[in-house]
Amino acid sequence: MKHEIDKLLENALKLPSEARAALAGSLLESLDDNLDKDSGSAWEAEIARRTKELDAGEVQSIPWSEARKNIVGE
Repeated sequence: MKHEIDKLLENALKLPSEARAALAGSLLESLDDNLDKDSGSAWEAEIARRTKELDAGEVQSIPWSEARKNIVGE
């Protein structure tokens, strides 16, 4: 089984970035069966709150490349 997974990953990494992103999204969505049923409404409320802060100028956005560096410590 490990060999099959390694080969699958190897092939997936050869895909263009858009296809890899779509594949990753599909894989994540396949895990949704285990999520809390109320998480969707909680995320909607959080997104609305953050959007309001951005629109009001209370917070500043940063480019993904900078955010990624902060996350992984590059």
